[in-house]
Amino acid sequence: MDADTDQGHTTSTYALARLRAYIDDASRQTGDRIPTERQLSEQLGMGRRAIRRALEVLEAEGRITRRQGAGTFIGGAAPAPAGDSIVDTTNFFEIMEVRLRLEPQLAALAALRAKPEHITRLYELSDRIAQCLDADEGELWDGTLHRQIAEAAGNALFLSLFDIVNRVRQDAAWQAVRERARGGLAGHALPVAQHRAIIDAIAARDPQAAAEQMRMHLFMLQEKLIRLGSADLSPTQTGRPDQPAHA
Repeated sequence: MDADTDQGHTTSTYALARLRAYIDDASRQTGDRIPTERQLSEQLGMGRRAIRRALEVLEAEGRITRRQGAGTFIGGAAPAPAGDSIVDTTNFFEIMEVRLRLEPQLAALAALRAKPEHITRLYELSDRIAQCLDADEGELWDGTLHRQIAEAAGNALFLSLFDIVNRVRQDAAWQAVRERARGGLAGHALPVAQHRAIIDAIAARDPQAAAEQMRMHLFMLQEKLIRLGSADLSPTQTGRPDQPAHA
């Protein structure tokens, strides 16, 4: 197999979740060196491209430090991971209901509390999403942007709730549904513009506008998911996202 070819159907977001768990292991401490991309790929059974992208996010979050010629080292601590069982018991209707009530409030709080470096980082992430070359990369940085907004809100409990919901986003089938609803890279111009509007409202310290822009952004995705679900499944079908209408 080519060294840069992903193994199986591993997504970068899933790789990010696995690497978070890897560096959060109780046996590892800040300053510990972590294996190379090739070694991580072999140990975790994931492609090097997904590993590489996930490491970029962890570095951007300050979770790891890369030292030229020395390797990659564990940085700060991470929030405790939520249980995986929720992925098996929920669906996209429930996910979007929670997101629509949680993330507009996070955006509003971010407008009140975000530090200048948070806002700078949000604009950088927005630009990064606009430059993504494939859906997997776009999904990875989209999740990173939304989590940065949650961090900028400055409420640890809200951030923990966001992380629980965000774990569902890491499920490969859920990501596939979201990408179909967005229309792939060809349809990502509108979400990029909506992200920018959210960030502009946060930068303007306008909590009402930030919440409304986030609500509009999520409503658009919810409506597309509902239409997609109606086309793919009968109203009586429920369960895990092995079917396209489920999250």
